[in-house]
Amino acid sequence: MLPEHAEQVLAIYQAGIDGGDATFEETAPTWEVFDATRLAEHRLAALDGDGRVLGWAAAVPVSDRCVYAGVVEHSVYVDPGARGRGVGLALLQALLASTDAAGIWTVQSGIFPENTASLALHMKAGFRVVGTRERLGRHRGRWRDVVLVERRSPAVA
Repeated sequence: MLPEHAEQVLAIYQAGIDGGDATFEETAPTWEVFDATRLAEHRLAALDGDGRVLGWAAAVPVSDRCVYAGVVEHSVYVDPGARGRGVGLALLQALLASTDAAGIWTVQSGIFPENTASLALHMKAGFRVVGTRERLGRHRGRWRDVVLVERRSPAVA
């Protein structure tokens, strides 16, 4: 993912936000905030033959405490027009290869239970459901549950 992808990456993020079942966020951040908060070595963009961004994946540290140095939370977003074509799985697999190579031992995410496509994608990529955090936060006037999923790296003993 490069700075020239910023506009498309943020538009895809906003489309996910607008769908209502991707995140608690209400608006995509500026590129400066996005760029400063995502780990540079674990950011990917899937491009079509014309260089158009079809989707993206990125990871953030879960904590700055040293005990959590190998734990990240990730996001995967696919352009609505590219869904169902394997873009999300390819991005997620590439992200896991990147985190495995870097010694990251846990990749996790919180997913709304209504986001069945994301849950299925994560199960296909080797994640497991840890549990459901009930009524974790209010979103658009209602309480939302969040399913915590994680994948432990087979490369890190």
